[in-house]
Amino acid sequence: MENIPVLMRIRAAVRENRLSDPAKVPAEAYRAFIDGPGIWLCADGDSILGFSAADPADGTIWALFVDPAAEGRGIGADLLSRALNDLRRAGWDEARLSTGPGTRAERFYRRHGWNVAGQTEAGEKILFRAL
Repeated sequence: MENIPVLMRIRAAVRENRLSDPAKVPAEAYRAFIDGPGIWLCADGDSILGFSAADPADGTIWALFVDPAAEGRGIGADLLSRALNDLRRAGWDEARLSTGPGTRAERFYRRHGWNVAGQTEAGEKILFRAL
């Protein structure tokens, strides 16, 4: 898929929850989702505005990222809905993810009905459950 560099750019452009080491999610990780369970794209013409991916192997949302220039247009909510539908079709009755505490992402997931299931031991991530 020729879009992997664009997806990586969008993931790196987010204002919060940036990867401390972008090499932790190499192109091969995207390719595995493209070849396997799939990635949802939101595009306007030839421009990709955001993407999401769910992992049916473990019931998690692997990615949900929107280009900062396209925020506030409902793209994240639509992409989240599509990823959750993928998990439902795979037989999951619960979805999981983690994100940083006090972030816009935390507020986004709370607004969309996700419940806090705890925090990682060091408290750097909030664990959420939904579906």
